[in-house]
Amino acid sequence: MTPDDAKITPEPEDPRKGPLSYLSGALTAGLISWLVFGFSKRMVVYFAQHQPHFSSPIAQNIAVTLKTLLVGLTFLATFSSGFVALGLTLLFLRSLFTRRAEDPA
Repeated sequence: MTPDDAKITPEPEDPRKGPLSYLSGALTAGLISWLVFGFSKRMVVYFAQHQPHFSSPIAQNIAVTLKTLLVGLTFLATFSSGFVALGLTLLFLRSLFTRRAEDPA
């Protein structure tokens, strides 16, 4: 067999994502955002009701820092997943109003 006889076949491409994929992703990200937002609100209420009281100023500073870090991270997760949901929703709407380019082949 000569090298000319061997035919190179291209690897199959992944199918393009459609509106249904964008919608399911947007709903999933929205659900995650809603759940994490509820968790964030509960954390704020918990830390507001249970203030750390330590005799050592260093321990007090560490406790306040950890509280701030935890609350900040939960709200960061809330808004990150919310923006992902918003972006996927906009992509879903765009995919509804644009036609796919027909391949001439």
